[in-house]
Amino acid sequence: MIVISSVLNLFSVSTIRPKEGWQVYSSAQDADGRCICTVVAPEQNLCSRDAKGRQLRQLLEKVQNMSQSIEVLNLRTQRDFQYIMRMESQIKGLRSKFRQIESDRKTLVNKNFQELKGKMESLQPLIPVLEQYKTDAKLISLFKEEIRNLSGVLMGIQEEMGAYDYEELQQRVLNLENRLRNCMNKLTCGKLMKITGPLTVKTSGTRFGAWMTDPQASPKNNRVWYMDSYTNNKIVKEYKSIADFVAGVESRTYNLPFKWAGTNHVVYNGSLYYNKMQSNIVVRYSFETGRVVTQRALESAGFHNVYPYTWGGFSDIDLMADELGLWAVYATNQNAGNIVISQLNPDTLQILNTWNTEYSKRNAGESFMICGTLYITNSHLTGAKVYYAYSTKTSTYEYTDIPFHNQYFHMSMLDYNARDRALYGWNNGHQVLFNVTLFHIIKTEDDS
Repeated sequence: MIVISSVLNLFSVSTIRPKEGWQVYSSAQDADGRCICTVVAPEQNLCSRDAKGRQLRQLLEKVQNMSQSIEVLNLRTQRDFQYIMRMESQIKGLRSKFRQIESDRKTLVNKNFQELKGKMESLQPLIPVLEQYKTDAKLISLFKEEIRNLSGVLMGIQEEMGAYDYEELQQRVLNLENRLRNCMNKLTCGKLMKITGPLTVKTSGTRFGAWMTDPQASPKNNRVWYMDSYTNNKIVKEYKSIADFVAGVESRTYNLPFKWAGTNHVVYNGSLYYNKMQSNIVVRYSFETGRVVTQRALESAGFHNVYPYTWGGFSDIDLMADELGLWAVYATNQNAGNIVISQLNPDTLQILNTWNTEYSKRNAGESFMICGTLYITNSHLTGAKVYYAYSTKTSTYEYTDIPFHNQYFHMSMLDYNARDRALYGWNNGHQVLFNVTLFHIIKTEDDS
């Protein structure tokens, strides 16, 4: 059995700060936040600005230029070689002419002399060709020597920079990252140990509201939904990505049939779940069809500021999702105003199971579910911390002391996203993200 702690850093939120020009590919931390595995490598676009990379690139360009020059010389020498081959046959003809002159000097001297003179004139262009050959030969020799020297320099730089080039290094990092992701896939559930951040994604809207992504969506689907205010509104804005959300580029707007109450809505598997205003009715609205699929009352659940969180805002009924499904957190008279946890069927909204806690709903700042455990903060103001945890697996509770930074002083929404393994928050008109560190126990083959 292996006991480790993992953290997933989202949207460039990281406690690891490598040197400038280097990129963190993957990381893991222990319960105290100490780094136990980090893979860093130079970013490819930054490598081009590195001094050694620039020197290597210049040398490679020089070698390429020299190679082209040698190729030109090679073509020229091949052309001249063919010309010389023709000259060789003419020279052989001259030798036979000389022998003929020796045998018959008297009768053929004049005729052969004129013919010999013509042959000599035709061979005259061979002289500059031979001179060029000498120059080319020297130049080729110099080129070969310089390339030999450059090869030694390049090998030295390669040894200094490392045995692998960037592509090889990147492939090794990707392989390691895949192994880390496979390990992370085994870390389906864990115990909350630490909250870091926040990262301020955007500043918009009123002091109160909700924003979220779908934890059941595919990795390529990063749509964002935005619901401003806690009452008297039924307009949901959709954005195709976090980037579009930050830029304010809406892709679609939904006009809900009923106004919502509070800020504790959730998107789960393509549907929006929210509390209908001035009621204890939970509504399931399909984004695909643009219609209400089903609605059902949470029997005995308080509503309309009967049992809200500490900040009020009609936050009586809190809908949330985690690795185990869809949940509703609320309070009832039967449980003396203390928090009640119910797991819901996402399709029918029927209650599958219910747990009664002993923590007062009115004394809770916010709450969220991770792996079937409800974590409750003791305040919505500065200095808040996760103070109480109730496990639906064991039906037991414990007091905790997990602080988080309430940067903008008033938290009106705090929900966990199991896909991103992050907390989405609405912090006094700021949309923020928190990282969570979970403690895991991995079963190995030796434990089976």
